[in-house]
Amino acid sequence: MCRNIKTLFNFEPPATEDEIHASALQFVRKLSGFNKPSQANEAAFEIAVAEVSEAARKLLTSLHTHAPARDREVEAEKAKERSRLRFG
Repeated sequence: MCRNIKTLFNFEPPATEDEIHASALQFVRKLSGFNKPSQANEAAFEIAVAEVSEAARKLLTSLHTHAPARDREVEAEKAKERSRLRFG
């Protein structure tokens, strides 16, 4: 799994369009092996990002949970602590 792709489900406030697009971009970059595609591949790359964004948006709006929504700041602090423990 790509480490830069973050969980977007069950947060308050919900994931923004920018967050969904960023995760789709990272996913397509990982699949294609391109950080920035050549001009010959740019159109296909951008179409893939748009399609993955749409699929992610549909997924996020169709998921349901009984768990309380997570707080972004609390989750960010947990991630910082995990990183500190892992890397020192």
